[in-house]
Amino acid sequence: MRDYYTLKVNLPAGIVSPGTLQTLLKLAYEAKVRTVRFGARQQLLMTVHYEDMRFLEKDLKQHEIAYELNSEQYPNIISSYCGEDVFRTGAWLRESEYHTVLDQFDYQPRLKVNLSDSNQSFTPFFTGNLNFIASSDPHFWYLYVRPKQTNTLFRWPELIYTNDIGRLAKAVEEAMLGVGLQDEESLYRAITGSQSFITQPAVEEVELPEFSLPYYEGFNRYGQRSWLGLYRRDEQFSIAFLLDICALCLKTRIGELCVTPWKSLIIKGISEKDRAAWSYVLGKHNINVRHAANELAWQTEDHTDEGTELKNYVLRYFAKNDTRTFGLCFGIQTRPKSEVFGSVLVRKRPLLRLGQLALFSVYDIYFTENFNPNSRTYRLFEKGLFKLHLPNQLNRLCRKFNARRQEEDSETVRIDTEKTESAPNKATSIYQCPHCFTVYDEQYGDTRSNIPAGTRFDQLPADYQCSTCDAPKAELRELPVELVS
Repeated sequence: MRDYYTLKVNLPAGIVSPGTLQTLLKLAYEAKVRTVRFGARQQLLMTVHYEDMRFLEKDLKQHEIAYELNSEQYPNIISSYCGEDVFRTGAWLRESEYHTVLDQFDYQPRLKVNLSDSNQSFTPFFTGNLNFIASSDPHFWYLYVRPKQTNTLFRWPELIYTNDIGRLAKAVEEAMLGVGLQDEESLYRAITGSQSFITQPAVEEVELPEFSLPYYEGFNRYGQRSWLGLYRRDEQFSIAFLLDICALCLKTRIGELCVTPWKSLIIKGISEKDRAAWSYVLGKHNINVRHAANELAWQTEDHTDEGTELKNYVLRYFAKNDTRTFGLCFGIQTRPKSEVFGSVLVRKRPLLRLGQLALFSVYDIYFTENFNPNSRTYRLFEKGLFKLHLPNQLNRLCRKFNARRQEEDSETVRIDTEKTESAPNKATSIYQCPHCFTVYDEQYGDTRSNIPAGTRFDQLPADYQCSTCDAPKAELRELPVELVS
């Protein structure tokens, strides 16, 4: 008999109300669970001892909370809603549209469904089986289909209307899993032959942005409010901390929390008058919100500590060698057929087996085409590496990426230099926040903080803070002239 069970609760689109999460956490705490995780598909995960599982199951059923034990029959619907407003404001895609789509799913999908704003790069586009991506035409979506257990991806011939997404998704799932249709032509013919949908012709491929992972941790201002990103190095969130978070959300009338594919939590809509209360909760539970940006750019598998431990092993090497990883994200795959998101992929491979038991393993390093993590094409960089040699080879790949980016940008830099050669030099200084990499340029000032253009850094008020993450003025560092000239 198992000693422990892995319990999963789907949080559709990564959205959960504080009241619902509070109920879940209280039930888990009564079952002697003390920490939980958030999964790569924005779900809630916990490990429960078998003696306590039957009591927790009874409570979950009583509260009509759907869950799974040690299985992935019903993958969560994931979405880019967690980054809406704070990282990306789409031309038409807003909170109401996400909820309109979610309300249509009156069934539990067995296929992975992704809902994405096409203008963001915070959440993956193509890790689902049904990947809906907002088009430039209001309320119409691209659909990219990837049959289960394949790397084949094809675009649906038409753009799908917002109000038809749930119905189309259900029809495609029934045709693929029930009838066994997999190819583009037969699938399209079967679906459109039996039902009608509001559509527009999809005359071109979706245009995706260049990948850039935003800094998603700590307090950050947007508009008149702030959002708070919470990341844990070991991916474990204590239930006591999360219960305090839920209570504060309810007290300050924050209606929802957002789980990200990076196994972190985002709370939006924090008013300025409540900042002190949020800081108090962080301090009470000793929560750090100043991790390095390169540490946040990793995705590991759910239900295992192995990937997390390997990530931290590599990060220690990166910190020692001051490795630049800007523009990259990393995935670690320790089990066959598991899926992680990354422009650089580390795959563990058994080299010597005894039956089903791997006695000795090595690591292979892959990178995606153009280093875009949304590409489905992987290229081998190095294979058969011992763990000892893995960090150095990843460092070498990072350097290769940076050299390539420098070459691609050199022509643009040359043109810009030619345009400004005859212009008089302006002795301005630029200071950068070491946490979120936001810069203060004396030439432009800081409109968000009402600092006029031309204000020297030494003239800034003593209480000036980074306009993005609120780091104090004293922590900003002047960039060398050669980096900004």
